[in-house]
Amino acid sequence: MTVSQSSFQAALLDPSLAAPNGLCNPDGQQASKRYDVYRNNVAVSLTDALVAGFPVLHKLVGDQFFRAMAGVYLRKHPPKSPLMMYYGEEMPQFLRRFQPAQSLKYLPDIAKLEIAMRRAYHAADATPIDPQRLSEIAPNQLLSSRVRLAPALAIIRSDYPIHAIYLANTTADAPAPIMRPETVLVTRPNLDPEIHLISQASASCIATLMQGSPLGETLTDETLDLGATLSLLLGQSAVTEIY
Repeated sequence: MTVSQSSFQAALLDPSLAAPNGLCNPDGQQASKRYDVYRNNVAVSLTDALVAGFPVLHKLVGDQFFRAMAGVYLRKHPPKSPLMMYYGEEMPQFLRRFQPAQSLKYLPDIAKLEIAMRRAYHAADATPIDPQRLSEIAPNQLLSSRVRLAPALAIIRSDYPIHAIYLANTTADAPAPIMRPETVLVTRPNLDPEIHLISQASASCIATLMQGSPLGETLTDETLDLGATLSLLLGQSAVTEIY
């Protein structure tokens, strides 16, 4: 008897299921114990990948809670790729529905932030422009110019203080979070991602630029400090072309 791939995979992530029938060792004996060991190793490996991918989330809920939650997650969302650095993409949606985590409403957005930082780390390299390039453009041409931004760039908006929560769990002597909405810009100026607290106006400006719109179309919000926003992008090596 042969074992189907579907039955092998189904039982692999669900310890309540018995080892598939027909799974035998080289001696022709039922290999249920070997399968159980393998199943446990797979679950531990996937859980460890989630711990590595969501260090702040792991710290916020504690190791015991996180590993129990990961056991539920991996059964609902088995890996779609052998690249474990991308495992956990469905975590924000999962957390919104995971009843034991409902008292911490900011967890899905913390997960989104950590996913964005992971994507930024693995994003394609991009060569930034010389900041002097901006000053060489005539003022009457600047507003019709477009900018190309680095692939690592991401904006995360939240009703919760995700920037402050992240810093409080990763930086010594960081101030305690104040409950308020925060918007975060993820950049990667060098090897490692960085996060920056930005205004809603700056976030809308950057999002508009990411869509390929000219600079002039970002000036719909009178509270926008365009100079400061561009300085941040240039200082973070996030502008790769002005055209």
